[in-house]
Amino acid sequence: MRTNGDQWDITTSVGATALGVAAARAVETERSEPLVEDPYAQAFVDRAGLDVHLPGTDSADPESERMWGTMSTYMGVRSRFFDEFFQAATEGGIRQVVLLAAGLDARAFRLPWPDGVTVYEVDQEAVLQFKDEVLDSEGASPSARRVAVTADLRDDWPAALTGAGLDPAVPTAWLAEGLLPYLPAEAETLLFERIQSLSAPGSRVAVEHFGDVAARFADHPHLSSMGRAFGVDITDLVYDEPRDRTPDTRLAELGWKTLAANARDLAVAYGRPLDAEVSDVMGQVELLEAVRL
Repeated sequence: MRTNGDQWDITTSVGATALGVAAARAVETERSEPLVEDPYAQAFVDRAGLDVHLPGTDSADPESERMWGTMSTYMGVRSRFFDEFFQAATEGGIRQVVLLAAGLDARAFRLPWPDGVTVYEVDQEAVLQFKDEVLDSEGASPSARRVAVTADLRDDWPAALTGAGLDPAVPTAWLAEGLLPYLPAEAETLLFERIQSLSAPGSRVAVEHFGDVAARFADHPHLSSMGRAFGVDITDLVYDEPRDRTPDTRLAELGWKTLAANARDLAVAYGRPLDAEVSDVMGQVELLEAVRL
């Protein structure tokens, strides 16, 4: 169970979920026509040293093949959506990018950023340290200026971020991907208020909103199997307390123009419809973007 101020590394608690997401990206990357190509995802999984039965490995079994096949499609859909968000934001002139709870997100390395972009990655120290070690061992070079910011999103992360160089006077593109279920309701409210305080007009934000889907994780066989593969129970990690507003409502009240789509519709638009086994839950997840007016 979660506790106030709890910490983790890459193989425990919330940190392990970043490995699960990296594993799904690794599976998606190996497809003939992947929705996302992440050349570092497999290295993260390998370096963690966990016995994960990914498709194509000697230890894979029919159940793990099926589970990773369905979950990698969802992760591919959300990754493609947010990749396109950053492409549009930077083509529109934004040069500050913030990845909140960045985990093993390798966008600073795998996306073709325009000149002058700085990517700030905010996460706990142990997670960022593991990430740096793996990327260094792979000889990876960022395609933008990359700044790692050690901070807990339940604490005073704005001070850490501005101290690392973020300028609130110019527009920023923010990402909250796979984050909100792991925050208490009060921390989620504060997160959006802080984004607001650090965002100049023209800033953009993209959010993965689970809504009541997070409360159903325990009932979904593939989600629970994915957690067990990394030694965690997903339901012990998420906060299912009620939220007084949805992210799109909250952002609209703060003066942002929002646009949202559910993952099921996006998957169809990308030519990779979600399997029925995952569509009934993850297909309802809302992926939204907003611009500050």
